[in-house]
Amino acid sequence: MPSAFNPFDQKPPRFAATVLNWKQIYPKSYDKTETDPFTKTRVILMNGTEYEAVWFSHQFHRHCTNNDIRRVIARARREEQQQQKQIACLKPLDESILETTIGYEQLAVDLTAAMAQTEPCECFVKALNFALLEDFDHLYRYADLLEMEHGIRAEQLVGHYTEIMPGRPTISEHRYAFDDVKPWLCFKKAEPLTKLHAMIITAAEQQTMNYYMNQCQFYTSDPGRRLYQEIAMIEEQHVTQYGSFIDPDCTWLESNLMHEYVECYLYYSCLQDETHPGIKKVWEAHLEQEIGHLHDAAALLEKYEGKCWQQVIPDGNFPPLIKFQPNKDYIRKVLKETVTLTADREDYREVSKMPREADFFAWQDLVNKDVEAVPSHAVIASYQAQSPSGEDYRYTDSPSPVKALQDRKTDNTTLGRA
Repeated sequence: MPSAFNPFDQKPPRFAATVLNWKQIYPKSYDKTETDPFTKTRVILMNGTEYEAVWFSHQFHRHCTNNDIRRVIARARREEQQQQKQIACLKPLDESILETTIGYEQLAVDLTAAMAQTEPCECFVKALNFALLEDFDHLYRYADLLEMEHGIRAEQLVGHYTEIMPGRPTISEHRYAFDDVKPWLCFKKAEPLTKLHAMIITAAEQQTMNYYMNQCQFYTSDPGRRLYQEIAMIEEQHVTQYGSFIDPDCTWLESNLMHEYVECYLYYSCLQDETHPGIKKVWEAHLEQEIGHLHDAAALLEKYEGKCWQQVIPDGNFPPLIKFQPNKDYIRKVLKETVTLTADREDYREVSKMPREADFFAWQDLVNKDVEAVPSHAVIASYQAQSPSGEDYRYTDSPSPVKALQDRKTDNTTLGRA
C-alpha cells in the first residue's frame, strides 16, 4: 500500500463480503514465547480500539431518535463486535492474566512515548509525558509481582525493548479528581494528529482501566488483587485526563465519523510494521471493513446534517503513522526532568511548590495515611524482603537517571508527594 493513504478514496466493500463465520472469527493465537512483543502490544491496542468503537456506538444508539441512523450504526457495530472477538482470541490460552498485564503496560509506555515525540500540541504533550511516568512505574510494580509469584522475569516479555524500573512512584499518583480534568480541544482547530492521538490514547487507557477492574477479582493472591485495585484507580485518573481533551462540541455523527477514521488509521499503521504473517492478514481484513464503516459514517453525516466529511476531517490523507519502537532515551529524559510534577487543575506543578492546603495533599492524607498498607509499595517491600540481596527486580541498561530512585533496597514513597 502507498505511504500516502486516504481511506475516503478507497472503494468500500459490500457488507456481506466481510462478515465472519464461526471458523473465521476464531483465529490461530500467537505463540507467547516466539511472537515479537510489539505484535502483542498491537493486539492489545486494537482490542481496546474495538471496545471503544462498540461502547461509543451503543451510547450513540441510546441517544438517537432516528431508527434509520440506528440501523446503520447497529450494522457497523455488529461487525466491530466480530472484529473485537477475533482480536481478543489472538491471545493464547497459556498467557496468564499477569503476563498479559505486562503487555498492557508496555503498550501504555511505548505508545505514549511514541505519541509525545510527534505530538504538535504542547498542552497535550504535557499530559502524555505526565501519564507516561505513571504507566512506567506500573510496569515495574507488576514486573516485581510476576517475578516474585511466578519466577518469570519480565524482560523476557518486553523483549528488552522497554526498561523496567521505578517511574513516578504509584503512591504519589493518587490525586483529587478535580486535578485530572483538563481543557478540551476544539477539533475544528486542532491538528489532525492531535485529534487522532487524543482519541487513541483515551481508548487505550480506558481498556487498561476496564481490564484491571475486571481481572482484579479473578487474581489468585491478595497482594495481586490489592495491586490491581490500586492501579485501576490510577487508570481511572488517566482516562479522565485524556478524555477531557476530546471535543464535547462534536455532534454524534461527527464523532461517529472520527471513530471510524481512527480505526482506519490504526489498522493501516499496524499493517505497515506487522511481522507476524497471520496477524498481518487480520489487520488487512479489518482495514477493509473499517473503510466500509467510514464511508457509511460519511454518508450519514451528509444525509442528516448536510455536511461533507471534509468539514470534520479536512485532509483525509493519514498524518504520520503510529510506530512501535524502543523509547528508552526519551523515557529517561522525561523521568529525569518531570518525575516530581503533580497535576494542578488544568496544568501541572512541582509538588514542592504546591501550597500545603492543596487538594493533592488532602487526598494523599486520606488514601495513603498508612504508607505500609499501600499495595504498590507493599509489593516492592515484599519482594525486597524475600530477595537474597534485599534488592528489587529491575531490567535496565544503566542506573535510574533520578538519584532518589537508584536505591534498590528501599522503595521511595516520598518522591512526588512530599
